[in-house]
Amino acid sequence: MQLREELAADRSAIHDIHVSAFGSSAEARLVDQLRTAGAACLSLIAERDGIPAGHILYSAVTIADRECAAIGLAPMAVRPEFQRQGIGTALIRESLRLCREHGHQSVCVPGHPDFYPRFGFRPAGEFGLSCEYDVPSGAFMVLELQPGSLRDRTGIIRYHPLFRNF
Repeated sequence: MQLREELAADRSAIHDIHVSAFGSSAEARLVDQLRTAGAACLSLIAERDGIPAGHILYSAVTIADRECAAIGLAPMAVRPEFQRQGIGTALIRESLRLCREHGHQSVCVPGHPDFYPRFGFRPAGEFGLSCEYDVPSGAFMVLELQPGSLRDRTGIIRYHPLFRNF
């Protein structure tokens, strides 16, 4: 498996990954729009045997309406025929490594509470944080990439305005 940052030539394949994984074009359109708006902080693609198999995207978030070194993981997708083969796990591990390397201090994710804790994510409520959207409390999680980065940062986490159309 190869993990790398997306190239312009990957855009159609990334779109197809999201449509195939989610069964609709909503997430694919969101990725396209975030990219066009220049809001994507990190975008990785996973290939297996030269076939685009998975994708992960991060964009900036605010906490309590203040800019900070926090980013949001969303969306992430793996083509159904490649699921349960470690591709999503590899995308998350490599992307979190790159996020640390690029100086991001924390990450938030609306996701499955049985999946993301293995990477160190904890319920956002433990930090006094919540999502601007109606996400069950256990399914909205955060990870401090730099220990203590969320200390004294309570409030609502807000995503790029394009998420409102999603």
